[in-house]
Amino acid sequence: MTSKTAIQKKTGMYENVMAEFNKAADTIQLNPGVRKILATTQNEIVVHFPARLDDGSIEVFTGYRVQHNNALGPYKGGLRYHPTLDIDSARALATWMTWKTALAGLPYGGGKGGIEIDPKAYSQSELERITRRFTYALGDNIGPDYDIPAPDVGTNSQIMAWIADTFSSNKAPSQRFSNYHVVTGKPVVSGGLEGRDRATGFGVVVTIKKWAKLKDINLIGKKYIVQGFGNVGYWASHFMAKTGAILVGVQDHTGTIYNENGINPEELTEYNQQNQGIDGFPGADKFSDEDFFGIDCDILIPAALGNQINMENVNSIKAPLIAEGANGPTQSDAEQILIDKGITIIPDILCNSGGVIGSYFEWLQNRRSEIWKISDVLVKLEDKVETSFDKVISVMEEYDTDMRTAAYVVALKRLEQTYIERGVFP
Repeated sequence: MTSKTAIQKKTGMYENVMAEFNKAADTIQLNPGVRKILATTQNEIVVHFPARLDDGSIEVFTGYRVQHNNALGPYKGGLRYHPTLDIDSARALATWMTWKTALAGLPYGGGKGGIEIDPKAYSQSELERITRRFTYALGDNIGPDYDIPAPDVGTNSQIMAWIADTFSSNKAPSQRFSNYHVVTGKPVVSGGLEGRDRATGFGVVVTIKKWAKLKDINLIGKKYIVQGFGNVGYWASHFMAKTGAILVGVQDHTGTIYNENGINPEELTEYNQQNQGIDGFPGADKFSDEDFFGIDCDILIPAALGNQINMENVNSIKAPLIAEGANGPTQSDAEQILIDKGITIIPDILCNSGGVIGSYFEWLQNRRSEIWKISDVLVKLEDKVETSFDKVISVMEEYDTDMRTAAYVVALKRLEQTYIERGVFP
């Protein structure tokens, strides 16, 4: 049988994250010993596991879990189901999570992983069997006080529920409920946090509003475009609409659409869910994929995959603000061109940190056996994102540097202080 798993190699994401790390480490003359520790991952788990498909055949899948650093607390980070996932991208994403949790002031380290798979090629029952077998293969490499996965590209609350159930079912009956917070991003009825679904997109808009206030800019009538219209792209558009900004262009894996008079995010997401893509949406015109980044707008929100803003398209970008809803959407070489052009980039470890902050709230809720209201969740989330934003702006001014480097500096200083105070065993 021909495998349904797409084979498509990729990315160079790890080179990006290391270039960003080295720039920030040089800026603050990071302790040499700490620099060596943070420049490497602590654990890299690769599992090959079988699962039975609906036709009775067996397919063997490859899964990953990279644990970068846990100096501040348990490893934390998403599980991605995507054909471009490999050990290099998992390593990069795990490293970014260390910086993201440190910047947000959370008691977490960084981890990331998933399965090299196209989830759209499998039925719901196949995905359940694949997910449960992957969870079993990972075994005690994850755990509620050790490594706590969450949803990412290609995964959702249902997949998190399967993981939680499988992991807990392999524990003694007396321990099962104390292990259910092994993952966050679960359905609300299964211990999930009300508002976790919108936390990343909400956080993106919080940072945009903070930037606008800093620059004394009114967002009413400002035009923005979004790449990727999954969870992050939709919720960012939903909350941007409340500011009075106008969505004029969207791109996803099926195509690009444009309407200079505005695209209704709610109508688009309904169409997207029914058609598995935005192509053909009646509320906008079809647009050239190659020209998407060159659309005349005020704000660009990349909310898809990594390395989307690169040397091939960087010179076409007109937006004075880029708010990174995705992880690693901007290549390092391209970023310097944007900075030289005076374009502001709100970096991913700040801009999309609402997701991991929401996950932290869910983890706390589960540990305390509490149920938090969405109104309280969004208030707490906004406060933490705004606090991080203010810290980054302060460091930007102190070191006269760009926003990404400043965000890294905040994270690295916290980690450096932790290692200096604790020492290195033995």
